[in-house]
Amino acid sequence: MKRMLCSLCLILTGGLAAAEEPARKPPNIVVILSDDMGFSDLGCYGGEIPTPNLDSLAADGLRFTQFYNCARCCPTRASLLTGLYPHQAGVGHMMEDKGAAFPGYRGDLNKSRTIAEMLKPAGYRNYAVGKWHVTKHAGKDGPKENWPLSRGFDHYYGTIHGAGSFFDPSSLIRDETMISPFADPEYKPDTYYYTDAITHHAVRFVGEHNKEHAKDPFFLYVAYTAAHWPMHALPEDIAKQKGKYDGGYEPIRKARFEKAAKLGLIDTKQGMSPQAGDWAKVGDKKWGSSEKFVLGSMD
Repeated sequence: MKRMLCSLCLILTGGLAAAEEPARKPPNIVVILSDDMGFSDLGCYGGEIPTPNLDSLAADGLRFTQFYNCARCCPTRASLLTGLYPHQAGVGHMMEDKGAAFPGYRGDLNKSRTIAEMLKPAGYRNYAVGKWHVTKHAGKDGPKENWPLSRGFDHYYGTIHGAGSFFDPSSLIRDETMISPFADPEYKPDTYYYTDAITHHAVRFVGEHNKEHAKDPFFLYVAYTAAHWPMHALPEDIAKQKGKYDGGYEPIRKARFEKAAKLGLIDTKQGMSPQAGDWAKVGDKKWGSSEKFVLGSMD
């Protein structure tokens, strides 16, 4: 039985002015989305995975203990991008269109305005990197009305579709031009890894903004594919976790529960939910623990 996964969203702002102070430039906003991640995966939520950078953000910010879970990746991002329930945004499930009788399941973002479209009239420059996955039209010859640049963003680097190789992602786009990671004159790392490419372009967009539009506020949407399948991690990240999950589900669940309680995120009186799988019956145990390596590589 597959456990239900959730997505994590971190919203960071800077430059907020106190009420009694003169008006300042509107705050810069960064939204980081981690795809299909479990509630307790991060260290700051009880997890054993080393995520020091994300943990430091939590230490200086606010950790929510209640949230809505849209259950799947594309409804989650449709809701996050528009501020609406996913059915209201037209992405009630996945990217299949169930016809005119079911507008909540058109499998394509409707005319509901995105965060970027709302912020642009307020003077914001908007940037998106990573997985888009709110349109069924991912091909270069199809309509682009729901690609990032048509929905309020000024620049984009990422994949339009929902999943694929971390080492050679298909539907990779720069702005509105389809590119190959191995024939891209603007980004030539020694080893192409999509998670690193997303981070690189997020940093690049901020740097370019500060050089060319420093007087304007910016909104940056960073949507990682990790920890969505396929479970592709770099060898050095896999090596760091070697042997950590050999004991199976039960000891990890117990340790996370206890740590989350110490952090004040849960009440021990609530107890643990029934375990969904039996580790003894897992045939390929090495494959069964691979998600943790992918998430660890994101930090």
